[in-house]
Amino acid sequence: MAKKESGLHQQVVDHMMKEDAFSNWLGIEVIDIKEGYSKIKMPVRPEMVNGLGIAHGGIAFSLADSAFAFACNNRNNLSVALDVTISFIKAVHIDDELFAEAVEIHNGRTTGVYLITVTNQRNEQVALFKGTCFRTGKNLVNK
Repeated sequence: MAKKESGLHQQVVDHMMKEDAFSNWLGIEVIDIKEGYSKIKMPVRPEMVNGLGIAHGGIAFSLADSAFAFACNNRNNLSVALDVTISFIKAVHIDDELFAEAVEIHNGRTTGVYLITVTNQRNEQVALFKGTCFRTGKNLVNK
């Protein structure tokens, strides 16, 4: 269950999760939401493994991308990815529980920059994701 910060930030993320079939398929759970910040988690299931017997890189990427989206949109300013990079640091396995924490580095009028750290249940860093978003100026939810 997410820590509830009353107000708009949580309302925006709740709306996003309700409409986000992919994050729901991944099994993402929102842990914490603050202005320009998010922390989420998900389990790694057998259908997420590649031909090498480890989690497909898209799994850690997708978790980080969802944390990025929740952090950069939670001010109710529709924001889309402009540029992202990821470094895979450690292999991810079935039954791992992954956590992604998105921290705002820059909050500009039209862009934002976020650093997302992905860790496993042993608090070992498995990936580092950096994302730049473009802010459209449109609302996601009615105030």
